Amino acid sequence: MVTTRASVDEVWIWLAAVPDPEIPVISLVDLGIIRDVQWLGDTLEVTVTPTYSGCPATSIINMEIEAALRAQGIENLSLKRQIAPPWTTDWMTDTGKAKLERYGIAPPQPAGGPKRCPHCRSENVEKISQFGSTPCKAQWRCTDCLEPFDYFKCI
Repeated sequence: MVTTRASVDEVWIWLAAVPDPEIPVISLVDLGIIRDVQWLGDTLEVTVTPTYSGCPATSIINMEIEAALRAQGIENLSLKRQIAPPWTTDWMTDTGKAKLERYGIAPPQPAGGPKRCPHCRSENVEKISQFGSTPCKAQWRCTDCLEPFDYFKCI
């Protein structure tokens, strides 16, 4: 089988369909961890910056990227891990942030806390714990609807 020589734009579209393993409603592209895609000769190089250096999902993310691209006919593939500059929530797309909120996770806010409850949209929220279901999230609660929710912390 010969390696597919897809355009870089096409590869970005394929990668935009790969969900984050911890938050499957958001893609790796929306999360902002896919930093670059380029052809180096006949090898496709995908640069990935994990959300933090100890992210337990990194190996799964790499396997999912590889599987998605191999399914499209890419045989010569190199995944490059880039930790500098470190990932920041500023790299998340607005589409990704909206997907998080629709899913029930408050998207990151520069002020350090959610603006509103992702369930009822009330602005009456309080922090329960700085620690949530994953290291990048904190646990909050709405004081109107009383529902707990994750808040994706700014990094």
